[in-house]
Amino acid sequence: MPELGRYDLGKFEEEKRRIRVRSLKKKTMVASTRLSSSSIKRRRVSNCRFSHISIDEVRDEVEEKGVKAFRQVLVEKELLPNCHDDYHTLLRFLKARKFDVSKAVQMWAEMLNWRKAYGADSIIQDFVYEEYEEVQKCYPHGYHGVDKEGRPVYIERLGKVEPSKLMSVTTVDRFLRYHVQGFEKAFAEKFPACSVSARRHIDSCTTILDVQGMNWMSFGKVAHDLVMRMQKIDGDNYPETLHQMYIVNAGSGFKLLWNTAKGLLDPRTTAKINVLGNRYQNKLLEAIDASQLPDFLGGTCSCPNEGGCLRSDKGPWNDLELMKVVNNGDRTKSCSFYNDVDFEVKSIVSETASSKFSDELVSNSGFPRSMSLCHKDLINKSESNGIKVEPGVCGSQINMLPSTDDTTRRTAKKQDQPQIADDLHHQKEHFLLPYVEKVKQLEALVIELSSKPSRIPEEKDVILAESLNRIRSMEFDLQKTKKALFDTASKQIQLEESLEMLREGTVTATNSCWVIRPRSTLRGSR
Repeated sequence: MPELGRYDLGKFEEEKRRIRVRSLKKKTMVASTRLSSSSIKRRRVSNCRFSHISIDEVRDEVEEKGVKAFRQVLVEKELLPNCHDDYHTLLRFLKARKFDVSKAVQMWAEMLNWRKAYGADSIIQDFVYEEYEEVQKCYPHGYHGVDKEGRPVYIERLGKVEPSKLMSVTTVDRFLRYHVQGFEKAFAEKFPACSVSARRHIDSCTTILDVQGMNWMSFGKVAHDLVMRMQKIDGDNYPETLHQMYIVNAGSGFKLLWNTAKGLLDPRTTAKINVLGNRYQNKLLEAIDASQLPDFLGGTCSCPNEGGCLRSDKGPWNDLELMKVVNNGDRTKSCSFYNDVDFEVKSIVSETASSKFSDELVSNSGFPRSMSLCHKDLINKSESNGIKVEPGVCGSQINMLPSTDDTTRRTAKKQDQPQIADDLHHQKEHFLLPYVEKVKQLEALVIELSSKPSRIPEEKDVILAESLNRIRSMEFDLQKTKKALFDTASKQIQLEESLEMLREGTVTATNSCWVIRPRSTLRGSR
């Protein structure tokens, strides 16, 4: 018995030592993470504007500097409409081009041209997708709830898609318009509502693709082309809107295809995609609360409406009071999302007299705009009439207050009139100086351009035409190669599934209690 006691005590001390080592390792990892995250300079922004809503957020200083430089180039090139002058929109395009400003500018210009040609700015009002109900029957998809950080969750049940039936109830062009309209609604309604609800800026979503029962061979050329065109629209015009993607119920064939394909993709993209088998529930529940997940994905939600969870469009964007705040800039805290007294929703459009200036002085990106001459004159006139004009925080607001003692101010004004005139003259000179410099630069550019030939030399024109032909030929070859790779991968998946079926058949035959005799033996016994 004494020996046994010493043995138990030794085991106990050894277990305590192991626990201490594990604890020290964990503390070391946490300290390392904190050190690396503290090395990135961040700045709190108290007036971050999203649509009609202002919320607090923390910005990375390096990213903000990049956005400022990008915005300045767009302003100079006259490529920044007010409706797109938003900090986070600019940041998404910069991230898509790895903070290469020249490439981001090119991408931005192409996006503006596409929006104008496609009518994206008015597609929510102009386009009606009458075949929506029929499309849902052969292509189940929709938004349902939010993840644990407040992003909308988008779900597609690809295993239940019937491509031939889908193309019989709609057309490729109409489906693409419906797809674009969905993105526009997300930016107009879903992302703002989620931002207010989560009290942080949100402009990306979490996507779940259920591929159970998916037959790759049923996806013909039309369906393949549709997917490729959707991906191009998303990548070119709505970049960096995917937070995480979970592909669930993926078989061995799909995993084989993914392992082959991910080597061709950007590592930043592959890091967002999680390919999971049929034991995916715990992984999903790490990111999404069970109450926000449909029951067919391991959650506890079973919406009672017709069509179930995917037709419910469940989310904060269906809260009427919250949407009043999003659409009208309502300052009241009447809905359940504003229980915290420290959180305040602020309207961009001020109801005070200062609203005459605020829209011009500060853009949605949070950066100040140049004050126009008419505003400068208006401010000077207001001051001369005894009205005090003060710039607000970050130049976002101008408060016009009547003077408390007009007589005293007029007397002081007469005494200091020469000094005020000099100050105004210097202020005007200082204000006009950047514009004068800009005019000089433009004059120099005009002189330089006028000295150059008005037409491209013929030999260079020929070279350009040949280069364009070669590029078109290469694009055609790339499309053919891509199609061949897709066909090969589909055949690989089909072969893999056939091999699995053969293996299952062999195992079943081996486990059978009946002895399977060769046919020749049976004939001999007869």
